[in-house]
Amino acid sequence: MKTALVAGASGLVGSALVRMLLEASQYDQVHILVREQLNWIHPKLVQHVIDFEQLADFNFDTKTDDAFCTLGTTISKAGSKSAFYRVDHDYVISFAQKAHALGASGFFVVSSMGAIPNSAIFYNSVKGKMEEDLKKIGFSRLGIFRPSLLLGPRMEKRAGEKFAGWVMQTLNFMIPPKFKAIHVDQVAKKMIETALQDEKGIFIHESDKLQ
Repeated sequence: MKTALVAGASGLVGSALVRMLLEASQYDQVHILVREQLNWIHPKLVQHVIDFEQLADFNFDTKTDDAFCTLGTTISKAGSKSAFYRVDHDYVISFAQKAHALGASGFFVVSSMGAIPNSAIFYNSVKGKMEEDLKKIGFSRLGIFRPSLLLGPRMEKRAGEKFAGWVMQTLNFMIPPKFKAIHVDQVAKKMIETALQDEKGIFIHESDKLQ
C-alpha cells in the first residue's frame, strides 16, 4: 500500500485528483496540505493545515511514496507577477524538496501547455523554470503534465475561461488535438496512472496525450 501527499487539493485538478486517490485501492493514506480545513471526510484522508510560506517547517512521521502538486494561481488573483511567481514556482519547488526529504520517490505536477523557461510569455516562462528546477531535485520518477484549457466545476468564477471553454467545445472539431480543452478528470486520471507505473525517469505529457 502507498501513501500520497498532495498540495493544491482544493483546486480544480486537485479536488478531482484527491477524489480519485481516495478511490484507488493502491493508496491506503492520502495526506493533503491545505491553507484551511476542508469539509471533506474519508477514512483514508488526513488534512494538514499549513502556511505555505513556512512549508520547510512542515513534517510528519509517515513515509511518503508519491507526491502530487496541483498548485497554481493567476497573475490577477495573485496581484502581481512576483506574487504569481511565488506560488507557481517557489511553492512548487519548496513542496517538491519537502516531499523528497520525506522519502517520496515520485513527484507528479500540473504545469501548462507551452511551458518554456525562456518564453516571452511570462506565464509560460514561470512554468518552464519550475519544470527545470524540479528536474534537479532527484526524484526517480518525475511526471510533468501540460494540459490545455481545463474544463470542470470551478469554485471560483473565471468568466474569460468559461467563455473560452464554451468556444473550444463548440469548435472542437476544428481544433488540433494538442490545443483541445481537456476535462480535469482526464488530467487527474493520467497523473495517478503515471504514478502507479514502475518505470523510472522523467515523463512529460502534453495535452493531446492526456485525452
